[in-house]
Amino acid sequence: MDAEGRTAPVFGPGSQFHEFFNDPRWALAMLRATVLEAAHPQIGGALIDNSTFVAHPWRRLRNTLLSMQRMFGPDDHVRQREAARLNRLHARLNGTDPQGRAYDAMAPDVRAWVVATLFESAVTMCRLSGQPLEQQVMERLYAEFQAFLAVMGDEAGHLPPSLPDFWRYYDRVVEEELENTEAMRIILYKLFDHLPAPPLLNGLPTLWAAGRAVAGPVIGAVTVASLPEPFRRRAGLPELPGAQTLMQGAYLAVGLARLLPDGWIQADAITGLLSLSPDSDDPRARTITAMRDTMNRAGALIRLISPLPPEPEPAPEGGTRRSAQQFFAEVLDQTGDGHLDWPDLAAMARELSSRLDLDEPEETRLYDAFADWWRELQTALDSDGDGRISAQEYAAAVPSLAGPALIRVAEVLFDATDKDGDQSIDADEYRALFHTAFQRETAGTEPAYTRSAFIKDFLSFMTGRRRTTAYDPLLGQA
Repeated sequence: MDAEGRTAPVFGPGSQFHEFFNDPRWALAMLRATVLEAAHPQIGGALIDNSTFVAHPWRRLRNTLLSMQRMFGPDDHVRQREAARLNRLHARLNGTDPQGRAYDAMAPDVRAWVVATLFESAVTMCRLSGQPLEQQVMERLYAEFQAFLAVMGDEAGHLPPSLPDFWRYYDRVVEEELENTEAMRIILYKLFDHLPAPPLLNGLPTLWAAGRAVAGPVIGAVTVASLPEPFRRRAGLPELPGAQTLMQGAYLAVGLARLLPDGWIQADAITGLLSLSPDSDDPRARTITAMRDTMNRAGALIRLISPLPPEPEPAPEGGTRRSAQQFFAEVLDQTGDGHLDWPDLAAMARELSSRLDLDEPEETRLYDAFADWWRELQTALDSDGDGRISAQEYAAAVPSLAGPALIRVAEVLFDATDKDGDQSIDADEYRALFHTAFQRETAGTEPAYTRSAFIKDFLSFMTGRRRTTAYDPLLGQA
């Protein structure tokens, strides 16, 4: 109930979660929740085998925020549709971890733990920033997360029915089930060391490396210090001297951003800005372009003061060629494990399906087309028969050959993009697929993108290893 005695909404404006969504402290809470999720053996196994969070962290962040907006927004139809999409996605994530233990993203206890970490981390972020939630607010927030799990189709009981029962459940999982998994260690200690620059900062490797070198260890220390003490002790996670003070200071400092004017800290606006290419026609890009010269001069100064290991400059776009090793690392190896296997191609299908917001039949056709392409690649390139393709195998096996299965992928993708079925892709359909690559000034005046032209361009990108303004952000953007 709200202050006037009315029933508070569970989703959308007026809900407790909606008040938190654009809270800048939520960034720290989400990272903490992700670490606790990755420490669960089943989730950790699924992340290592299937997730793109290492190679494409910014894309993963954008997609996660979009999904949460859909699930917690006011439109019930959008929420039900997103829940069905997430269920299809999770149903495809199953396998065996390196210890031989099975994992299944549809397991009820796994899904409950994911929701539990989000709720508990929201409560913790308020406590650590000196503004603990009142009991009534906490119960309201817990009811919203229970409703979220119910929308996903999970039966009652997978999360405890009451808040006191939840805290007993949470303590038990932390003390008995969580482990120091490889996925958790990557998030804490390796992700920020190799975090690629967002598109906004492409071309400024020195500035990005300098900022990352400072911020990465600080974020890692803050996150470790915020984890439950029993788990830190059991997992052997080192806590640096002064880390608790640093953590509380970080939550307090980030929380001050809430005092900024409305609209300055909108989550979708910030992620959209990070994803913005400086040479885009977006009006904000003109300001960014004006800043680049100053930032480049600052980067030159940093290099003089404190030389850093050189990072490769991004290669120019516009059809220029790149090596097979570059294409393998930037496009094909979606999970960033150094090999090409089915989870990499499944990640491509997942990204394309998300961009186009496909329903089940179209999504299944796209996944099936990518599965056929994977079998074709295995037959042609897996020379040692280990079930995956190395960068060396790829480079040595004439990857520029476009087989029937890849042509089929292009055809299915064209059909999925051509929503009105007129055998051409118009401006709106083009934008739905390519997003940042579409030039808005010419929207509605561009000639139709025909099936043959689309397939030719897609095959040229996927086999000829050519950089293109449109296709690079589609599958290669971090």
